[in-house]
Amino acid sequence: MATDYQKITLDGLWTNNPALVQLLGLCPLLAVTGTVVNALGLGIASILVLIGSNLTISMFRHFVPDSVRLPVFVMVIASFVTCIELLMQAFTYELYTILGIFIPLIVTNCAIMGRADAFACKNPVGASLLDGVMMGLGFTLVLVLLGAMREILGLGTLFADMNLLFGPAAESWKITLVDDYSGFLFAILPPGAFVGMGLIVAAKNIIDQRLEERRKQQPKAPSEGPKRARITGNIS
Repeated sequence: MATDYQKITLDGLWTNNPALVQLLGLCPLLAVTGTVVNALGLGIASILVLIGSNLTISMFRHFVPDSVRLPVFVMVIASFVTCIELLMQAFTYELYTILGIFIPLIVTNCAIMGRADAFACKNPVGASLLDGVMMGLGFTLVLVLLGAMREILGLGTLFADMNLLFGPAAESWKITLVDDYSGFLFAILPPGAFVGMGLIVAAKNIIDQRLEERRKQQPKAPSEGPKRARITGNIS
């Protein structure tokens, strides 16, 4: 059976987005998206773990018995999370301290475990690798979008403190949208995250509904009538 790479890509980014459709990984998504840099840091970590775990589980899927499947998945995911955690401690320590417990909690992220159990253990390496990339990108895009919304409304800035992730060269990336902004506390607090997430999900549902209505309004291609058979020669 041929692998539909286009469907895998569309599922990860839109149709079956783990944050917007499956509503998985909401705990870190709502907790750390106060700014873009926090959201992007967690998103990149999640992408790397998804890619590594999907790739490893797909490679060894024929050698893992069903009786120990889930414990093996947890060990594989935990190994990659530990590697990411050590890398962040070495190169982005300030951001690591800000994200805190939510980096180790990637191990229990249902989006990552769900892809391992629902896709990687049943599909070849290439498809599993693409699934990890697209699901991770879809999750990260929602993280960054929510972080941008909350940072703009709560602080009046965008891309603040990007140097925590990209080094001193990123200090000039900060955009101040409103001078002397007193801040909107509700957007930074957890209730603001719930409201922002609800608006994003609602926007996706509206777009899907309009696309479906447009698809139904498109004229159907006329069906061909029965073909007439042509008989040559003499009939005796």
